[in-house]
Amino acid sequence: MACVLALAACDARAPVPRQVPAPAIVSGEPVAGFKQCRQFFPGELPRVPDLQARQPRDLCFDAFAVLHSGRTKTPIFAVERLTAAQLADAADEERTNKFYADARLPQAERATLEDYRGSGFDRGHMAPAADMPTAQAMAQSFSLANMVPQAPENNRKTWAGIENDTRRYVRRAKGPVYVFTGPVYPAAGAQVIGKGRVWVPAQLYKLVYDAGTNRAWAHWVENENEARAGKPISYRELVQRTGIEFLPGINPAD
Repeated sequence: MACVLALAACDARAPVPRQVPAPAIVSGEPVAGFKQCRQFFPGELPRVPDLQARQPRDLCFDAFAVLHSGRTKTPIFAVERLTAAQLADAADEERTNKFYADARLPQAERATLEDYRGSGFDRGHMAPAADMPTAQAMAQSFSLANMVPQAPENNRKTWAGIENDTRRYVRRAKGPVYVFTGPVYPAAGAQVIGKGRVWVPAQLYKLVYDAGTNRAWAHWVENENEARAGKPISYRELVQRTGIEFLPGINPAD
């Protein structure tokens, strides 16, 4: 799958390919696809419950990948393979803030700038802009396929702190660190925004897996302005809460 280029108050659209990606092919619950960006995954592709009901599509970008849900119009998860060298390259990249609707997704499955306008929610990155090592990767990170509606104070303070802590860890790690980030929705009655009815998460998670030490932990935060970061939870606890087996075939230590 080809990579793409990437409101605050800007409706500028970056140039993007017009081809529509094929739906992620599943056999039962395992995800498939991501043929051009398998390097972002530490092993087998994840297993996701009720996958077909989520209308999944796999999207490859230069520095991350997204499994997108056409039902919620947000990521099921974004995944990155981070290294100290990548973050060193990212340190001098200028944030663009040019959000755009991802034209690779069918119109009925994608969020738009208008959906977020006046909603009271930030467009919260799942793969953070500050992780992006090149100008093109930075631009791509502003695809709305990489966003969820996020409480503003949460996004700018608590969640930003979790992202910064993750980068600090990666800079000290001796090898690649794989990071999965995504939203969690209530079993029924999710809030929506915009004419496109983009779902608003109840919680957000960030799973950190250090392949060199085989250690994993996860951050779990309510999507509220008042939310504060608590003690990380174990990988198994995250799997239990989300139903997603992010690391099939791997038995990480806590």
